Amino acid sequence: MALRSKYSNPFISFFFFFFSAVFLALPTTNAKTHYHDFVVQATPVKRLCKTHNTITVNGMYPGPTLEVNNGDTLVVNVVNRARYNVTIHWHGVRQIRTGWADGPEFVTQCPIRPGGSYTYRFTIQGQEGTLWWHAHSSWLRATVYGALIIRPKEGDSYPFPKPKRETPLLLGEWWDANPIDVVRKATRTGAAPNVSDAYTINGQPGDLYNCSSKDTITVPVDSGETNLLRVVNSGLNQQLFFKVANHKLTVVGADASYVKPFTTSVLMLGPGQTTDVLITADQPPARYYIAARAYASAQGAPFDNTTTTAILEYESAGCPAKCVVKPVMPTMPAFNDTATATAFTTSFRSPRRVPVPTKIDHNLFFTVGLGLNNCPPGARPRNCQGPNGTRFAASMNNVSFVLPSNFSLLQAHQQGIPGVFTTDFPANPPVQFDYTGNMSRSLWQPVRGTKLYKLKYGETVQLVLQGTSIFTAENHPIHLHGYDFYIIAEGFGNFNPSRDTAKFNLVDPPLRNTASVPVGGWTVIRFVADNPGVWLMHCHLDVHITWGLAMAFVVENGVGELQTLEPPPADLPLC
Repeated sequence: MALRSKYSNPFISFFFFFFSAVFLALPTTNAKTHYHDFVVQATPVKRLCKTHNTITVNGMYPGPTLEVNNGDTLVVNVVNRARYNVTIHWHGVRQIRTGWADGPEFVTQCPIRPGGSYTYRFTIQGQEGTLWWHAHSSWLRATVYGALIIRPKEGDSYPFPKPKRETPLLLGEWWDANPIDVVRKATRTGAAPNVSDAYTINGQPGDLYNCSSKDTITVPVDSGETNLLRVVNSGLNQQLFFKVANHKLTVVGADASYVKPFTTSVLMLGPGQTTDVLITADQPPARYYIAARAYASAQGAPFDNTTTTAILEYESAGCPAKCVVKPVMPTMPAFNDTATATAFTTSFRSPRRVPVPTKIDHNLFFTVGLGLNNCPPGARPRNCQGPNGTRFAASMNNVSFVLPSNFSLLQAHQQGIPGVFTTDFPANPPVQFDYTGNMSRSLWQPVRGTKLYKLKYGETVQLVLQGTSIFTAENHPIHLHGYDFYIIAEGFGNFNPSRDTAKFNLVDPPLRNTASVPVGGWTVIRFVADNPGVWLMHCHLDVHITWGLAMAFVVENGVGELQTLEPPPADLPLC
C-alpha cells in the first residue's frame, strides 16, 4: 500500500524535524509520569503438558505491557521475591544521563538481591515505536520480559494512517526445564547449552506443539481494516523468521525509530530487535496462521527446529472457516536462508535525510565471534565438554568480557574506584588474520578481561563489526546500550575499506539499537557519544554473552548539567 507522511511537503518536513530536534530535550507540558510495581516471583506456568515454577513479573508470562507517550517518565519499583538475583533492562531506551536505570547486572548496577527492591526512574526522550523490557541477569529474561510501547506525544500522530487496532506480538523461547539450570550446566561443563523446546508468541507455543492448541493466541481483524503489529524477538538465543499466511506486511518502524515504509512477506528479527508492521485484512474471511521459526546460520550447530503459531482471525468468517477448517499455513523460509535474511535487513532506510556523523574521531574495528579455550590444568574432563575436550568461549577483539562482582562498572567509573576495570580495550584486532576464512588454531583462545573503551563527550565513532569464522561463522545481533546508531553498510567476507567504503549510505541509513552482523560478514555503524556513562555492547544471543561476547564504552561527562551523568539514586543496590 502507498504510504504518505503528513510531512511530505519538504518545507514542513524540514521545519517539523528541526523543531523536534531543538525541543526534544525540553519537558513537555502534557508529559505524564507512570508508576508501576514489578514483583519478580516464581509462578506455576504450564506449557507443553508440564508445569514449571517459572520466574515472572506480577505472575504474568510474558510480563505486563507498558504504554507511554514520547516525553513521558516511567517510575518502576521492582521487588525481588524470587530466589535469584535480578535486574531489569529497558531495551533500547536511550537513558540520557540516567545510566543508573539501564539495568545490566554489574555494569550499571549491582543486582537486586532476593528480598530487595530498586526503583527505576527514566524519561523517554525523542523515541516512538516499540521497545521492550527484560531481565538482564543470568538467563532470567527467558521468561521475565514484556513490551514497552511508546506512542507519539499527545497531539502528534503516526507518520502513517492511524491503524484500527494495535497488537504486540512477542516472540519467545520456552525450555521444558528451568532456564537457570540450563545455563549453569553449560557453564559447568564448558559445552553448548541445550536448545529450547518451543518458540512462543505472547507466551503460547501454538497449535503445532503438544497440549498447546487451546491456548493459541488469536489476533482478531475485520475485513478491509489496516492494523499495526508490533513484533519483538524476545527469544534468548535464536534469530527468527516471521510470516502471516497470504498477507503482505508494510514495515514502518524498527527499534522505536520510524523507517521508510517497505512491503515484504517475511521479517527476520534477531533477539532484541523490534519491527512495527501494518497489515491490511484484504484476503477472503478465514483464519490464517501467524508463524515464526528459526533462522539458524551457524553451520552444523544444533537449534530448535520447531514452529510457533498464532492465528489471524477474520471476525466475519463463519463456520466452517472458524470451526472446522484448519488455518492457512505460510510457507516459511528454510532455516539457513541467508539470502532472505539479507534482503530484509538491507531494505531499511530512514524516512528522510539524517545527520550521519562524517568527521570521525574514533575509527574502530571489532572482531566478534566464538572461540574455544583449552581445558585448564587440573580440570576434569566433565568440565571440558566442548569440541575436542575444550570449553566454549566468545570474544570481541580477542577479549572475552568478564563482569566484575564487587562493584558495578558505572559505580567504579563514577566514584573512581581502582582495580575494577581498565580502559585499554583494543581499537583494532590485536592480530590481523583472514577473519572469515581458515585461520590458525592459535587464534582460537581469547584472553579474559574487563576492558573498556573510553570516549569523550560528543566524540564521533565509526565501528566496523567484523564476524569471524573461528569455530563457526554465524549471524550476531549486536546491541549497544544507551544509544541508537546508524547502520551505514553491511556485507559478506572481510571488510575492506578501499572497496567497501563506497557502499556507505550517509544519506538515509536506518537508526537501530541492535544490528544483525551477517554470517561470515560485517556491519558498519556510526554514533555520537552524547550520553555519559558506562554502556555495554554485546551479542544478544545470551549463550554468547555468557561466554564473553561483550565489551563496554565509558563515556565521560561533558560540560554542564545537561552533559553530566545524574548522581546515583539513594536505593541503588549494593553488591
